[in-house]
Amino acid sequence: MNAFEALGLNEKIVQSISDLGFSEPTPIQQQAIPVLLSGTMDFVGLAQTGTGKTAAFGLPLLQLMNAADKFPQALIVCPTRELCLQITNDLVAFSKHSKGIYAEAVYGGASITMQIRNLKKGVQIVIATPGRLIDLIERKAIDLQKVKYVVLDEADEMLNMGFRDDIDFVLKNTINRESIWLFSATMPPEVRAISKNFMENPKEITVGKKNSGNANIDHQYFVTSAQYRYEVLKRLIDFNPGMYGIIFTRTKADAQDISERLSKSGYEIEALHGDLTQQQRDRVMGRFRSKALQLLIATDVAARGIDVDGITHVINYELPDDMEVYTHRSGRTARAGRSGICISICHSRETYKIKQLERMINSQFHKLDIPSGKEVCRRQFFHFMDKLISTDISHGDYETYLPDLIQKFESVSKEEILQRVAALEFDHFLKYYQNAEDLNMRENNRGNRFDQNDHRSNGSRRERSFGRDNGYTRLFVNLGTKDGFYKASFLQFILDESNLKKEVLGKIDMREMNSWVEIDKNNAGRMIKAMDGKRYNNRTVRMNEADGGFRRPNDEGGRNRSGGDRKGYQQQREKKQF
Repeated sequence: MNAFEALGLNEKIVQSISDLGFSEPTPIQQQAIPVLLSGTMDFVGLAQTGTGKTAAFGLPLLQLMNAADKFPQALIVCPTRELCLQITNDLVAFSKHSKGIYAEAVYGGASITMQIRNLKKGVQIVIATPGRLIDLIERKAIDLQKVKYVVLDEADEMLNMGFRDDIDFVLKNTINRESIWLFSATMPPEVRAISKNFMENPKEITVGKKNSGNANIDHQYFVTSAQYRYEVLKRLIDFNPGMYGIIFTRTKADAQDISERLSKSGYEIEALHGDLTQQQRDRVMGRFRSKALQLLIATDVAARGIDVDGITHVINYELPDDMEVYTHRSGRTARAGRSGICISICHSRETYKIKQLERMINSQFHKLDIPSGKEVCRRQFFHFMDKLISTDISHGDYETYLPDLIQKFESVSKEEILQRVAALEFDHFLKYYQNAEDLNMRENNRGNRFDQNDHRSNGSRRERSFGRDNGYTRLFVNLGTKDGFYKASFLQFILDESNLKKEVLGKIDMREMNSWVEIDKNNAGRMIKAMDGKRYNNRTVRMNEADGGFRRPNDEGGRNRSGGDRKGYQQQREKKQF
């Protein structure tokens, strides 16, 4: 008996799995599938990305579908269009021999008209991103009344992206559901709140420790000063010549800038960002999956949902502000039982974050020295020689040319041939690194860190301010939930009005009377100009830069819900007029 069949899956689904080459279930599949096949039990599954979660919920979901009913019986909600498409493709493959079962992906960036048309044809499973799903609900283009099963995939990611209100809205509109299946890599309080508010005695299964990282990932970090961050990145790439990886940056501008600089230096790299059309994005991802690109560089927003096999390295150009984001970044490598490396480039005053991460994911981080120029050249040299020795010469009529080669090189010694090969291959590396600086930050005899190259202490004003600025400006706007907004509709409203891309935004905090929006500094002025003074529901919209640092709405010292922000802002306006 096939191991999947022993879990309770029917013959047709097992046949599809066998066609895909799978014979042994992963730990999360082994524990989740028998529970989910009952269809009546709420479920929480905690497991890292790359552990087979899609099959863990997808296989039992397919078996529970009634092919005769041509309406949505199951709803899968996930954070990004890439993950939405990936889940859909997997379900299609899993249902190869299960006739009459159809799944439809609905997500932003594609024709909503076509998606509505496909839904009307009759589908049993809908895979959706929150924003597009609520858009379809508001248009009355999708009926959730008969949905029996709701799956929340990568729940922590959706909450981190600000979809809490949207998830609540969806769950409140699937009133006839029989069960909720929640899958997440971590279990922050927000995810726990969903379980508490909407689920009844859920069965909880954890693969590994809660909020823990993948044990197959080697976490490394390198400490340097801010001005050498790019040079350190380039050096680490050169020091790992077989690297196939993703580089994460905080902002789209950094991703584009680094991509252009590395491309000019001859590296096969492209940036993934919100300015790309879906067709361009698919082209970039196609090149990366086929390994025509060695490196992909992206922000967290642009890279969410990416699932690519064989990634050897993840590089944090800067550590994320939200520590849980690190888990998702690092989870792009070491998938399906493989090993991988996650590298972080840090400033000395960011090392406290490393300690926090060690505690959070229960893994040790290894501090390594940034390699010297000579070490880089040596690593590249031996990598090339290993490739040279292992080159397959069994195919091709090389013997035909051997006499000519022997004659050509008869006066040249073996040692000289090797030297010439090395010179031909590594001349650019040797020239670039011959006077390479030491990019490590050292400690002086008083225990203070200093830059090896300029010998300045940590006390300079420029370095003191480093790390406090996350590249975003915080804007206040006098619109809130009382104006009929939930997070997705509010997000769509401000993007439509400003004609900006979603990727320029950070966190959005909504309250009853007003909201705060984080936005890339380069686009803050454009957002204010587009929004301030607009009319909404016969009222003038006011937007300006928020005073002080970023505060969560529930923080002590935050303003109350009585509308004080709006009143205070009006007083400001009256003073200006006088």
